[in-house]
Amino acid sequence: MNWLDGTSLLLALAGAVFFLAGLLGLLRFSDTYLRIHAITKADNVGLGLIVLALMLQAPSPAAAGKLLLIWLLALLAGTNTGFMIGR
Repeated sequence: MNWLDGTSLLLALAGAVFFLAGLLGLLRFSDTYLRIHAITKADNVGLGLIVLALMLQAPSPAAAGKLLLIWLLALLAGTNTGFMIGR
């Protein structure tokens, strides 16, 4: 295993930890607003770390750019969805 694979593995594991933390917040918090906050923040960071891990393994810069675009669209969608549910 080279350093690129190891870095990708660590980033993906860190992203999974953030997803699990968001899930724990979703299950443990009692207030709806706290649940929304926990799941949107943790999922955005977790997805960002996983996308970064995938970008390191991407075969071309175009594929890495597409992954980045997917993450940005997920950020926008998650933020807007959390706002709309909160209202």
